[in-house]
Amino acid sequence: MKVILTERVKTLGNVGEIVNVSQGYGRNYLLPNRLAVLADDSNTKQLNHQQKVLAKKMEGQKATAVAGAKKVEGITLEFVRRVAGSGKLFGTVSNLEISKELEAQGIEVEKRMIVVPNPIKAIGTFDATAKLFEGVEANFKVNVTLDPAQAEEMKKKQEDADKKKEAAAAAAALAKENGEEEVTEEVKELTEEEKLKEEANRILRS
Repeated sequence: MKVILTERVKTLGNVGEIVNVSQGYGRNYLLPNRLAVLADDSNTKQLNHQQKVLAKKMEGQKATAVAGAKKVEGITLEFVRRVAGSGKLFGTVSNLEISKELEAQGIEVEKRMIVVPNPIKAIGTFDATAKLFEGVEANFKVNVTLDPAQAEEMKKKQEDADKKKEAAAAAAALAKENGEEEVTEEVKELTEEEKLKEEANRILRS
C-alpha cells in the first residue's frame, strides 16, 4: 500500500515522502500511530491536502537536515583494516559501519542515506555522499589505512626476503666463480621471495 509519512520514520523515510509498505505494517502500525496517512492513487485530493498540511513540518526537518549536512560536508572518516594476500580487505567497509562512525562523532545519518559509488574493498580514500533530505546532500570521504600490526609483519617479511635475496645472489656469484652450473636451493627460492616482496611493497605503498 502507498502512504504519505506524517513523521520521520527511521529506515523508511522523512516527513512528506510517499512510500510503499506492506498492508500489515501500514494498517497495524503506521496508520494507527499517525505516522502516515493513506495515499491511494485514486484519491488525488487527499494526497494534495496532506502534502499542504505537511509542508511546514517538512520545512523544519529540511532545516535540521541542512544543519546536519554542514557537519558532514568535507569530513574524512578513518578506518583501520587488515588485508588479504591479494591486497584486498577482508570484507568491505559497509554503510552500517560508516553510519556508526558518524554517530560516534555526534552526527546521526542512517545507513540508507549513505551512498558510496563503489564498494570499499581496498586500502585508500573513497568518496561518499549523505543524502539527508530531498535536495540536501553532503559529500565526505572514507579513508582506509592498513593495520599497523600487519604493516609491521609485512615489513619484517620484506626484510627477510631481502636477506634471502642477498644470500641467494652471493651463492649464485660464488657458484659462477667456481664454474658450477647447478642452481642452489637459495636461488630456486628467489623467485617466490621476489613475488612476496613485490606484493608487500605494493600494499605498503597504497
